[in-house]
Amino acid sequence: MIDILKREWLTQPLQNILAGIVVSLALIPEVIAFSVIAGVNPMVGLYASFVIAVVIAFTGGRSAMISAAAGAIALLVFSLVKEHGVDYLFAATILMGILQVIFGFLKIGNLLKYIPNTVMIGFVDSLAILIFTSQLQHIFNISGVTYIFTVATIVIVYVLPKFFTKVPAPLIAVVLLTAISITMHADVRTVGDIGEIKRTLPHFFIPDVPFNFETFKIIFPYSLSMAVVGLVESLLTARIVDDTLESDSDKNKESRGQGVANIIAGCFGGIGGCAMIAQTVLNLKSGGTTRLSSLAAGSSLMFLIIVLGNYVVQIPMSILAGIMVVAAINTFDFGTFKFLKNARWIDIIVVLVTITLVLATHNLAIGVIVGSVLNFVFNRKEVA
Repeated sequence: MIDILKREWLTQPLQNILAGIVVSLALIPEVIAFSVIAGVNPMVGLYASFVIAVVIAFTGGRSAMISAAAGAIALLVFSLVKEHGVDYLFAATILMGILQVIFGFLKIGNLLKYIPNTVMIGFVDSLAILIFTSQLQHIFNISGVTYIFTVATIVIVYVLPKFFTKVPAPLIAVVLLTAISITMHADVRTVGDIGEIKRTLPHFFIPDVPFNFETFKIIFPYSLSMAVVGLVESLLTARIVDDTLESDSDKNKESRGQGVANIIAGCFGGIGGCAMIAQTVLNLKSGGTTRLSSLAAGSSLMFLIIVLGNYVVQIPMSILAGIMVVAAINTFDFGTFKFLKNARWIDIIVVLVTITLVLATHNLAIGVIVGSVLNFVFNRKEVA
């Protein structure tokens, strides 16, 4: 028990706390953007991210994985919010969590081992492409100084670790370049331009919806979709972390932990969430290896909003974009080209279909599910 505590919480604490701070800085603009997609106030996404990140640090099955309000979930709930209001979203989030807890007890997480390597290759590479392309809007067609900040960020993140490793390079880039931007009154798009941040804490409440079967019929289809998509993304992210840290994780515990986190998020006025693959990669690249990094990400997120909100809104988006571009490059598996050159035509099709579907729908779960089914059908025909 003590060994587990040391391994999952106390290994290199300062490094993990600093990694969590880096992640929280990257989370804020992403979560605000996802809130806009869902048609809700930005604070709904920020509250959810704080609650989910903190809760999952204790209940999850995979250390060093970052969970928060996610774009895949936001895309699913826009029509629910538009037609029925935000309280139905909170109710749907609670039901989403309940379903994920049930999935965990049913050991649905064991199905992950049946996802073929060809699909994982397509999943990881399409993720990297999505991360990269999502940042282009914060770099191009804004101002000349935007390019300078982006390039400077990439150089700092790549070069600084060769000489100095005490503090994560992305954190140094954010603090240093933001200070320069403020001093110069630079013409750049900032975090504050993405959405308004209110410096208030979330509070517990019960969604204001009728507790009857009619409400259940409205929210259940959304909750089921949210639960499945969130679980697929979370378990695939856990697999990436497993490979990176060369350690196994309890996928069914992760399912239950995600469920508990979403239930609590719904009770604090938050949207549903799941593992954030880009932010998880950033956490790993910044030195995050334990549950403490996840806890630090959630805690520092709220600290930044409440205490340092006036400074956070002045962070140039081009700096955060530069950090995420580096994360995207590090995520992409450049060995894919060599693999495709020597692979069977069946495997090539599965990889390309997975990537194409993910890029077309911006939904990682759809690409993985269709790719897995396609792989099964092709291999069954080949055997026959």
